[in-house]
Amino acid sequence: MSMFSGRGDGNRNTQRAIALLLATVVFLVGFFAGRTGTANTVAPGSDADPLVSRSYVDQFFGLVVVELAPGQRLEAVGGTEIILRSGQARAVASASGGLCDVTAGKDLAQNERIVANHLLIVPRTDGRGLLAETKVFVMVRGPYSVK
Repeated sequence: MSMFSGRGDGNRNTQRAIALLLATVVFLVGFFAGRTGTANTVAPGSDADPLVSRSYVDQFFGLVVVELAPGQRLEAVGGTEIILRSGQARAVASASGGLCDVTAGKDLAQNERIVANHLLIVPRTDGRGLLAETKVFVMVRGPYSVK
């Protein structure tokens, strides 16, 4: 006499047990296969796979010191921050406005003298920046060009 003979409930329970066992095996095989496949990849953000380059971070988030000779102009992209550390410089504005002097809480118009150690923000990419009258050192955070 067979173990499964008799009422249909035993057969149905056996089929459920086999289906559950198969589902568990498929899950475990998939789980371990997935872990083996990712074990050989490089960790994101490590030296071998940086999320961003150091030059990108320095350009957009790092504060760099820039030296300007008399007559040189620093033009900055919108959002760039500038702090005059030494020397004398004047604001370079555009038809749309000047530089935002956050420390003084005012807008610097064309040729207005820049006060040392004030935080300036360039609101737009339209040629705004500063013009060095003497040898100048500025700290800049964000994209800029010297002309």
